[in-house]
Order: sequence, then C-alpha cells, then structure tokens
Amino acid sequence: MSMGELDGKVAVITGAGSGMGKASAEVFVREGARVVAADISGAEVQTASELGDAVIAVGCDVSKEEDVIALFEAAVKAFGRVDAALNVAGVASGGALAEASLEEYQRVTSIDLLGVLLGTKHAIKTMLSNGGGAIVNWSSIGGLGASPMGTGIYSAAKAGVHAITKAAAVEYGAQGIRANALCPGFVETAMSGGPGAATRFPQLVQGSALKRGAQPEEIAEVASFLCSDRASYLTGAIIPVDGGTTAALP
Repeated sequence: MSMGELDGKVAVITGAGSGMGKASAEVFVREGARVVAADISGAEVQTASELGDAVIAVGCDVSKEEDVIALFEAAVKAFGRVDAALNVAGVASGGALAEASLEEYQRVTSIDLLGVLLGTKHAIKTMLSNGGGAIVNWSSIGGLGASPMGTGIYSAAKAGVHAITKAAAVEYGAQGIRANALCPGFVETAMSGGPGAATRFPQLVQGSALKRGAQPEEIAEVASFLCSDRASYLTGAIIPVDGGTTAALP
C-alpha cells in the first residue's frame, strides 16, 4: 500500500461544502489525512458522507469566534490533534469603490478577512499543543492587485490575508508552525460560474499564460504539498496559483 504525503495528519478545512474546500477535502483524504469538513451551508455533511470515515462534518460560521473555537475543539475531540488548517471559506464581491457600502464591506471582510484571522488564531492555539502544524490561507490574485471589474473591497480583504499569514509565519515559526497563502486565479467553481465558465466567458482567462481556468483540485494539490513534510522549509509565502496570470504584463 502506497503512502500518502499526509498520512497520519489531521486537517481542518473551512468552506468544505463546495468548490476548492471540498476539492481539498477529497485530495487530503486521498493523501491519507483525516479531515474535519466545515461549512455554513450544510453541504459539509454531504462532503463527509461521500468521503467516508476519515471525515467528520461540522457546521461553522467562520465570522463567529465561538463557532471557530467549537470547530477546533471538535477536531481535537474526534482525532486528538490538528496538523493542518485550510481557511478556504470566502465570498465574492464586486462594485466600484465610490459606490461601496458599509454593509458590503462588513459582509465581505467578516468572512474573507476576519474569518481567516479567526481560523489562523485558533489553528495556532490548537497546534501549539501538539508541536506545530501548517496553515494554508486562501487569498486570490485580487489580493496582489486591483481589477477594473471593481473588486476593491474583496482585494482589500485578500491583501489583509497576506499580512495575517506572514505574521503567523514570523511569530510562530520557532514553535513549529508554518503559514502560507495561496492566490488562485480564475477557478471554475460554483461561485465563478461552474464547470465550463472559462469556455463561456473566455475574457476571464485571457490574461492567463495557460489560457484556461483552473479546476478546484489543481489548487487543492498545492495545499496538500504545503501541509506535507515535503514543504518543511516553506513558510510566509504568498503563492500565485493562477496559470501565469500575474506573470504577464498587461
């Protein structure tokens, strides 16, 4: 029987009901991890039922600290430890800055920024008791630059994720905790139009060197590597997984 790169590890994954969170749960189970699949939608139950005994489902609103505390407590209760945390849960946003409302700012930042902060905070607190671990925070190429499509609030939240990730890496590296952030480009998830979206809207991937969108599992594979012992010297990195989009001049 071949060994997976995550054999023996326990991972907490938010946003695991769909998209890149669900794909990450699938890849992590394939690689030998036990997974706590968290989501606010209820779809985490379906993810767990599809993936079997290695996965438990926990309902979680990542913007509420009591929910995030309960999530990590459930992981320790079920599996005894937490070795990896993937803060995937997020929402999209659009609209020009001059039209931005406080309500939209609070909606987006409560999940895309505060949710990641809380997930990182309680991952660290839990991992310190078992000698360390790896955190992967979901950002976006929107956190690396702005778009004329009007993603200012979203970009601000994702740029904040970079700062939180670097702070976690610097503050807790000596205690065995690594933290990195992924910046996906256009990924064909339900939030972005689902499978075939890049074919229907080719302008969305025009700037990609590969001239296509990503499948959710292509991002999940990078997260699996980052949480494995093979990435033992990689921390504090902000990693574009964008098919070369940010490599190109406009």
